[in-house]
Amino acid sequence: MIADKMIGMVQNSSAIRAMFEEGKRLAAIYGADKVYDFSLGNPSVDAPAEVKQAVMDIIQEEDSLTVHGYMNNSGFEDVRQAIADSLNKKFGTSYQIHNILMTVGAAGGLNVIFKTLLNPGDEVLAFAPFFGEYRSYVANFEGNLVVVPPNTETFQPNLDEFEKLITARTRAVIVNSPNNPTGVVYSADTLKRMAEILHRKQDEFHTDIYLITDEPYRELVYDGVEVPWVADYYENTIVGYSYSKSLSLPGERIGYLVIPDEAADSEMVINAANVANRILGYVNAPSLFQKVVGRCQDAKVDVAFYDKNRKALYEGLKKCGFTCIKPEGAFYLFVKSPVPDEKAFCEEAKKHNILIVPGTSFACPGYVRIAYCVAYETIVNAMPGFEALGKVYF
Repeated sequence: MIADKMIGMVQNSSAIRAMFEEGKRLAAIYGADKVYDFSLGNPSVDAPAEVKQAVMDIIQEEDSLTVHGYMNNSGFEDVRQAIADSLNKKFGTSYQIHNILMTVGAAGGLNVIFKTLLNPGDEVLAFAPFFGEYRSYVANFEGNLVVVPPNTETFQPNLDEFEKLITARTRAVIVNSPNNPTGVVYSADTLKRMAEILHRKQDEFHTDIYLITDEPYRELVYDGVEVPWVADYYENTIVGYSYSKSLSLPGERIGYLVIPDEAADSEMVINAANVANRILGYVNAPSLFQKVVGRCQDAKVDVAFYDKNRKALYEGLKKCGFTCIKPEGAFYLFVKSPVPDEKAFCEEAKKHNILIVPGTSFACPGYVRIAYCVAYETIVNAMPGFEALGKVYF
């Protein structure tokens, strides 16, 4: 018999993954070219050429036992130095090797920092809509995830409700910008006000509240939008990053945490995160791809490809009668469902072989997420189906 906790998790397994599997089933019936799967945030742009070159150079130039061997649980020192130098250049910071911990993707990093910070019953606040796995990551360490209701007008964080929900048990707040599923970038004004609230609440409760920022889409922005460096606004910030999107390496599971010296009890947090990385079973981030990303700090994927898709899908859906906020980053549209039950809308879309994800997966019912990290032809070919779908409701 499996663990009691896992029974519920199996029964409520990710709707995104379920839709992905449904896509494979429909493709076997109708043909892959006639199924339009917008469910999974799987990059469709090739990794930059520098990545392949780095892999070949590392294998040829570096000692095999080093490349494939153990290292400090926080990662290779030369890689962490390269990342610190890159961040310092981009954001005017002064990070050093000890501030960087290499992780098994952003998900691994979030689990490491929650393991480091949370006692049973501690609360973590998340702004809806948010990536649904945050619930599991917090629950892994017996924390309670507290949902801040969404501001569905702008999808900037609902700070009035946020302030009301902070309690003496609030240990951390998690933000994701550019946001999955909306594509919204949290503005500097939003972050300033958030920091003011957190400072007030720390003083009120005599606690330390950490702001954890999940940033796998940091480089995927459009129309000249800039993503603020959150640690500039609040000293108790811990940054989680992944190369899954920025270098199209989701399967390599490589990322890092930044734990600044300015954060409360930073030395203890850094040391504990190093231990958590080991005892959670990660031991260390994948060795070869640590070396690869260390050499590819200036490499970028072709964001213009995603921008072309963004414009085509956004304009196409508007013509069909659908409404959504225009995304500033990431590669998702968060579309308002034409009926209150967005799951029924997703089922109607499946009749046209269109696969989208209900907003309840992101704690925001009444909306659906459409991932445009697909071939441009998929968007073009899906448009007649979206048009037919629109005619059902408008």
